[in-house]
Amino acid sequence: MTATEPVYLDYNATAPTRPEVIALVGEILATVGNASSVHQAGRKARARVDLARQQVADLVRGQARNVIFTGGGTEADNLALRGFGARRLIVSGVEHGAILAPALLLDPGAVIVDVDDQGRMDLAALEAALGASDGPTLVSLMLANNETGVIQPVAEAVAVAHGHDALVHCDAIQGAGKIAIDIEELGVDLLSLSAHKFGGLQGVGALVMREDRTVFAQMVGGGQEMGRRSGTENVAGIAAFGEAARLAAGELDQFAELAGLRDSMEDRLGEIAPTRKVIGGTVARLSNTSCVTMPGVRSDVQVMALDLAGIAVSAGSACSSGKVAASHVLDAMGMEMDEAMTAIRVSLGRDTTTTEIDRFLSAWAEIYRRNSTHANAA
Repeated sequence: MTATEPVYLDYNATAPTRPEVIALVGEILATVGNASSVHQAGRKARARVDLARQQVADLVRGQARNVIFTGGGTEADNLALRGFGARRLIVSGVEHGAILAPALLLDPGAVIVDVDDQGRMDLAALEAALGASDGPTLVSLMLANNETGVIQPVAEAVAVAHGHDALVHCDAIQGAGKIAIDIEELGVDLLSLSAHKFGGLQGVGALVMREDRTVFAQMVGGGQEMGRRSGTENVAGIAAFGEAARLAAGELDQFAELAGLRDSMEDRLGEIAPTRKVIGGTVARLSNTSCVTMPGVRSDVQVMALDLAGIAVSAGSACSSGKVAASHVLDAMGMEMDEAMTAIRVSLGRDTTTTEIDRFLSAWAEIYRRNSTHANAA
């Protein structure tokens, strides 16, 4: 790798499309067929969708009949909150905007449950919120945080919620393809996925139900997805989703090995800036994710300077219209605003190399040297 080649360290925003997926999409786009048509071309398209439904179900050890394909993870999250009757909503303070925004819109009295200083839901606070809830309730708790990589105590939260007869939804979008998921072991009633986080196409997602449930479709018209989500199926995108899920399921051990590269990177950052903080670094995290501060240097300065050096990272979520703003996740964790505004997210992927990490570390050290009053004081 030369110094001019780009270094992509923003896999949590989107992963590169897998070559096998690109080949499959090209093959499908060269054919014709609506999956709702009964002729031969339509039946072939339907077979593609059915295979993908099974492959996505296998990724989370669910049942194919309970997979609802959607137009992305945000739609899957919205369907989870809207599609199962009017309910009081209880969500954690570190959820993605695709949960927080519709939750507050649907239920202005939605309860935002506190998290601890590592970003994990406070189960005692969840118990109290459920005890105070009047009527049918739905709890939404993500599997792993998109900014910090911190893994949530989902199974424990399910035990608490089911003790109050509440439904539980899990936004597993960031964790899928990175850690093993078993919807039965987690016990969640609903689980959201998004294809582009592990090598599928953008704009394709799924809501997986643990048990067959009546869904109040939010997209109505043609009755596709067994009446649960109308709209002509994106056959190529759905097939790509299935293929990416199949490949990711077979590479979970390989993905876990990224923790060694990530941990070495964090140690070396500590040698450059001893007061840097790894946010959520003392609890279980996704093996590829590091949320780290650069003392005295704003995150937007870091992101822009790294971009000029040909290195892609992000500050917070990448789903906010390209804005770099204060992170509600870090705020919920109790970080002071000044410190939170110095954090960036570095997220590795299956193709990340030690050479790329060396490039990042060199650029990070130079930015710190040029911009930080801490470095200059030393």
